[in-house]
Amino acid sequence: MNIALITGSGGLIGAEAVRFFSQQGFTVVGVDNNMRQEFFGPEASTAWSVEKLKETIPGYEHRSIDIRDASGVDALLKEFGADIKLIIHTAAQPSHDWAARDPHTDFSVNAVGTLNMLQATREHCPGAVFIFTSTNKVYGDRPNSLPLVELETRWELEESHAYYSGIAEDMSIDQCTHSVFGASKVAADVMVQEYGRYFDMKTASFRGGCLTGPGHSPAELHGFLAYLMQCCVNGTEYQIFGYKGKQVRDNIHSYDLIQAFWHFYQNPRVAQVYNIGGGRDSNVSMQEAIALSEQISGKKMNTVYRDENRVGDHIWWIGSLEKFKSHYPDWGITYGIEPILQEVYDANVAAG
Repeated sequence: MNIALITGSGGLIGAEAVRFFSQQGFTVVGVDNNMRQEFFGPEASTAWSVEKLKETIPGYEHRSIDIRDASGVDALLKEFGADIKLIIHTAAQPSHDWAARDPHTDFSVNAVGTLNMLQATREHCPGAVFIFTSTNKVYGDRPNSLPLVELETRWELEESHAYYSGIAEDMSIDQCTHSVFGASKVAADVMVQEYGRYFDMKTASFRGGCLTGPGHSPAELHGFLAYLMQCCVNGTEYQIFGYKGKQVRDNIHSYDLIQAFWHFYQNPRVAQVYNIGGGRDSNVSMQEAIALSEQISGKKMNTVYRDENRVGDHIWWIGSLEKFKSHYPDWGITYGIEPILQEVYDANVAAG
């Protein structure tokens, strides 16, 4: 039996991974205890997603385990042992602002939970491929030191700059402000690398930009494009935090990210780190995203501007995809910003 164990299986990336790897013939075991609802309220609950997986995915097994529970995690991986061929670890506390309110919970979920997963993998299925959804926030606010130029609707780099095509993995993560969330993800990211190098395990940290798609359960504190479009459709006030609304993010559709995981699984490496996102193929500023949402929906958004930016937030982030593409040249971005927003709009309309 080939088992894919996926944590955070009710979330955007987790659920997409469950569906895809089931189609590839894996028996999928999902782990999700719906802490997203605890973090962001009932509107962000993933219970609906989990129920849909149970109803539609043949052989799907669901376990409501808290990854902070080391004994529970160990028992789960011991149960399936060497049949586990792949672990995709997406479970996390994902918000800057929430982390600052409760650093103990944030660190215990992001850092200690990841350690629990790694150690149980080492003990019960050391040959499994271990994929971790890290974040570009491991670079802290270091990208804000880049020589950005202010344009009409966005901040941008000169084309002559080494990082114009995207920020590479050689950017330092030291001596900058990360946010409490960023620090807990750094701890997890480095531990994933360490287990790879020290114990010769096939691990990878995928440092995502904005991960998006119609399967998101969006909240103000997490889920940029999905929450933006939800506000647009519903007429809810949307807050813009600093940088004149010209801050830039690359966005990767959940489908494209899962395809990257699939390529890595088929030809895994040890202790790899990849910046992964929309890159130059799929990026947008806040102002541009608002204008596109209004164009797609035919509605004027209700926005309010706050001068103060979020601590550790990026003014400009476009990640370089060059390293991953050099390792897996058959992979590429298939969704741009407009198709993503159109999908998210259609999903909002269908949901009523």
